[in-house]
Amino acid sequence: MAKAKSLKAGDKVEWETSQGKTTGTVKKKLTSPTKIKSHKVAATKENPEYLVETEKSKKLAAHKPDALKKK
Repeated sequence: MAKAKSLKAGDKVEWETSQGKTTGTVKKKLTSPTKIKSHKVAATKENPEYLVETEKSKKLAAHKPDALKKK
């Protein structure tokens, strides 16, 4: 699997969590500071993050590109 450098909405990805590998779908690229529930995401154009929906729980989370692997 390739490291995620240029992901787009709809891409299937996986990442490591304390419980093991988790899979999900990219919803969008974040390029400005944003909030997910009470969590602040410090995304910028130079350091974007990706909004990902987990496959099992359907929860949203932001991840740095280096943390995601395209499936």
